Amino acid sequence: MPSASRVFAELSTSRRPTDPRPIMGRAVVLGASMAGLLAARVLSDHADEVVVIERDASDTGYEPRPGVPQGSQVHALLPAGQVQLERWFPGFAEEVIAAGAVVPQESGTRMYINDALMPPPPRIEGSGVALVTTRPFLEAMVRRRVTAIDNIRIVHGRAEGVIFTGDRATGVRYLPTDESADAAPVTQTADLVVDAMGRSSRLSDWLEENGWDRPPMRRMPIKLNYATAMFRRDERISDISVVVSQTRPAEDRVARIAGINSVEDDRWIMLISGYADDRPSRDPADFAARCRRDFPSVFGDIAEQAEMLGDVITYHQADSRRREFHELTRFPARLVAIGDAVASFNPVYGQGMTSAALHASCLSAYLRGEPRLDEPAREYFEKVRVVVDAAWQVSTIADLALPHVDGPYPRGYKLISKLGDMVLAMSATDPEMNRRMSLVTTMLAHPSSLGRPSTLLRAIRLRLLAGLRRRPATAAG
Repeated sequence: MPSASRVFAELSTSRRPTDPRPIMGRAVVLGASMAGLLAARVLSDHADEVVVIERDASDTGYEPRPGVPQGSQVHALLPAGQVQLERWFPGFAEEVIAAGAVVPQESGTRMYINDALMPPPPRIEGSGVALVTTRPFLEAMVRRRVTAIDNIRIVHGRAEGVIFTGDRATGVRYLPTDESADAAPVTQTADLVVDAMGRSSRLSDWLEENGWDRPPMRRMPIKLNYATAMFRRDERISDISVVVSQTRPAEDRVARIAGINSVEDDRWIMLISGYADDRPSRDPADFAARCRRDFPSVFGDIAEQAEMLGDVITYHQADSRRREFHELTRFPARLVAIGDAVASFNPVYGQGMTSAALHASCLSAYLRGEPRLDEPAREYFEKVRVVVDAAWQVSTIADLALPHVDGPYPRGYKLISKLGDMVLAMSATDPEMNRRMSLVTTMLAHPSSLGRPSTLLRAIRLRLLAGLRRRPATAAG
């Protein structure tokens, strides 16, 4: 069996699939968020017809949708996600930039850890230009490309259940939301059903109601609280494009993460966060005070001097969670899940949209591998597991350092944590270590790559050299 690192590399490819090969009549996708839209794009190569059922109207423009309550917050598309968008929608970056997306300049990019300015992330060959936008803007651009595909259509409705016939899924039920209040539920047959309903997906309930086991749920309580505000960009205040500030927990430090993105329509979107009882409020004065007190000066400068556009919007996420579909011994054929319906992580690490894009790559690899559709999609879920494991390891290892998080701890946590801290520390001074660390944090490489002997030996050597340079000189004789 190929290693996780090798599988991850294959899924992260930028190579565009060729020769679409239909293997089914109709595929139905529940949900038209990023995961559902990307699933629909993949399925358009393999189904005569793709029906996407979405409860929110698709004519919301660039405004947040009710079905994505976190849509107003800062979102990041990591380089691996951008590679996948360009893979499925050639010319996507150019189109998005023309529509107003910001391409951040290195001179305007800052990364702070414990208030110390870190070296800029290296330019990674093959990842394309960086795109910085709001979540609704990016989702709208993806939706525009998806709906332009002839065999995809979006219908407005609220999913009410999956229909099972024997040992397979054969359709879905939904209640139309763009018709009269007394509209009757609609049954839609399907040769494949994709759950893209997000972290609040009801698929586990529907499975149990129909005699199937629920997938085991693993949770890590993070108790994350964050607030976001939009500002008019003003070069007189700052020329900043992207800022990330992370304070790691210690006896004399409180864990916090904040970020600033320059986005479309000449705006800054700024997020601040806290954990447990540390809760940013909707009060603009509190927001500005926290920006000045807890984060680098540019946060306070923007909060105090720039024009605020709209209100401060808060959000709370209690936990990171993953549904372990791969552990089920029984599972219906012709049914898969994607995106947050499988796993959702601490959002401050920006893994959500990129993970969804890589799940779509898993779906493509599964469907192009001559799948036995009348059997459970175990090959698909095993590939998704590799992606989930990678994101879970990066985010939860960091979250386990939070004083209010008490597990679950992975096997070898203490060693993994110490080695990770050493690699991170050395990446602040060594360009090659910075490059290797960046490949992992941007989901272009599997975390296991940082455990390779060459990387660990380099980190150890650099730490020893740093220790020698700090050692005071002794008098001769």
